[in-house]
Amino acid sequence: MAAPLSPEAKTFLKEVVYAHLATLMKDGSPQVTPVWVDTDGTNILINTAVGRVKMDNMERNARVALSIMGMENAYRCLFVRGRVKEIAPDEGNRHISSLSKRYTGNDRYQGRPGETRMRVVIEPLHVTERLGPPPGAPPRR
Repeated sequence: MAAPLSPEAKTFLKEVVYAHLATLMKDGSPQVTPVWVDTDGTNILINTAVGRVKMDNMERNARVALSIMGMENAYRCLFVRGRVKEIAPDEGNRHISSLSKRYTGNDRYQGRPGETRMRVVIEPLHVTERLGPPPGAPPRR
């Protein structure tokens, strides 16, 4: 059963944040990759290309985990265990280009020419949020 994202988590996922995606290799060992991340308000969205290790892993085993932390404060973080609900072509590279705009300022993704981009929808099943400053931390100025 899906775990809902809080309003704070939805806002956090619309920021420029560091995200690391963990997938499972054929032998069951973990594989971790940094990814750009987004949300549709219910699910977590990432983007990848055909032929990447994480893509092969997600097609074989839908179980994934994400560790996501704030750029300015690593103690603002979100941990998600979930499952891949959908992997679909990123028609016209719209999704990766919207992520590129947010993360780099470029309107169009500047990746490898000719690669086939895929939009991945991840259903959160367990969410742990730490979206405030750490306990006892001095106020930010």
